[in-house]
Amino acid sequence: MAIGKYRLQRRLGSGGFAEVWSALDTVEGIQVALKFPFGQQAAYASDAFRTEIRLVAGMEHPNILTIKNAEILDGRLVVAFALGEETLGERMQRRMTSRLALDFAGQLLAALDSAHSWRIIHCDVKPDNLILFPETRLRLTDCGSSKIAARTVIASGSGTVGYCAPEQAMGRPSFRSDVFSAALVIWRMLAGELPEWPFRSPLAGHARIRRRVHPELVALLQRALEVDARKRYPDCCAMNAAFVRLLPRSRRHITRRSTRRRNGPTARDGGNRIDWNT
Repeated sequence: MAIGKYRLQRRLGSGGFAEVWSALDTVEGIQVALKFPFGQQAAYASDAFRTEIRLVAGMEHPNILTIKNAEILDGRLVVAFALGEETLGERMQRRMTSRLALDFAGQLLAALDSAHSWRIIHCDVKPDNLILFPETRLRLTDCGSSKIAARTVIASGSGTVGYCAPEQAMGRPSFRSDVFSAALVIWRMLAGELPEWPFRSPLAGHARIRRRVHPELVALLQRALEVDARKRYPDCCAMNAAFVRLLPRSRRHITRRSTRRRNGPTARDGGNRIDWNT
């Protein structure tokens, strides 16, 4: 099946009003990801796409997926992006070292730091909206549900169940909502479990995450996951700044832990056993 210069290959996924396909650009000869509306939601989706185009067009950041092209084809607005290798959600299905999880966490927070500095609330931070490219480059996509904020945006409930902040689910998203969602993504990477409502302490996976990372990083995530939004970081600019300050000691903590595990009394094969959690 073809639309314009694109030859559709396989559907990669779908959301509330749009679907994404891998496709071949027959003019440039490259693989791309195409997003376009479907069904009765096409008119609404086209408006959301135009919003996405205008939001992303002005943003330049290595961890934000930029738009390659946008045009009307066969009466529908079609947006083309670079095609990544997989989503972070797919990558989470395989073993992930603490070092790699911290690297992905840093890239996610850097992307949201940039978005918030542009006064953009993403409103749908989740593993499936984080696309991986070669050399473990992570890029944030799907800004179609984003809100441009002066302070706090009053909007209908949006986001994805499981990664949505409590106040956002009630139609009151803010920068602090993205803080909460980003912390859930990072927590799941490091703990292997996703905390659920009512988010009572200790959160699911707490014991494992305390074994893997520096206590101050655990405290950072716990602050970001406060149910009361006023107790969280005000935005991902502040959260990212705190994360960057902690990153050197977090990396040293992982290195020391790895060394103890290799050289300790429980080490096997002459201390050369692989620790998959480092």
